Amino acid sequence: MAADTSVEILQKVLENEILQTAKVVEEHLDAEMQKLDQMDEDELEHLKQRRLEALKKAQQQKQWLSKGHGEYREIPSERDFFQEVKESKNVVCHFYRDTTFRCQIMDKHLTVLAKKHVETKFLKLNAEKSPFLCERLRIKVIPTVALIKDGKTQDYIVGFTDLGNTDDFTTETLEWRLGCADIINYSGNLMEPPFQSQKKFGTSFTKLDKKTIRGKKYDSDSDDD
Repeated sequence: MAADTSVEILQKVLENEILQTAKVVEEHLDAEMQKLDQMDEDELEHLKQRRLEALKKAQQQKQWLSKGHGEYREIPSERDFFQEVKESKNVVCHFYRDTTFRCQIMDKHLTVLAKKHVETKFLKLNAEKSPFLCERLRIKVIPTVALIKDGKTQDYIVGFTDLGNTDDFTTETLEWRLGCADIINYSGNLMEPPFQSQKKFGTSFTKLDKKTIRGKKYDSDSDDD
């Protein structure tokens, strides 16, 4: 008898919880319907556009992910580089070397940014295994990050000179530098480099013209640990 009574009590409790949940859902739906009824045509059109934009964004992100965006990946060969670049509008490719410590620093930041900026493809390629590309792109300092838009190399980050000239630069600093090249969707202020507000990073930075970046002579120390 006691067991039967406990089961009945439990059933009543569950039924009551289900009724309460249903009531909350019903009230929420009623509120949403009332809100829609009170909207004028302009508000309804605005809501429709917002939902269409959200669907479009979701579909776009799905396409990006199918092309290998959203993660920082190593590609095995120069041939793979051309195929990867062909598939995506915006590509960031880090030319690295196993024995260069600064390449590991760059890896850490690019791993974070690849997940944040799925609109851009983030890759890495061993410079010692891609001599043709390094010669063609005039890559002499390691690490070098090539910034590629529509299949054409638009800009380079050579060493850490543009990142506050320190091994301790932040992910936000690298993100800002990529934003300057319009290779990611950057929401910050391009006129204010993140490292300017940090005294230990020293002097202010002036945005370099792309031709200056490509033609500038860099200290060979950037190539060593």
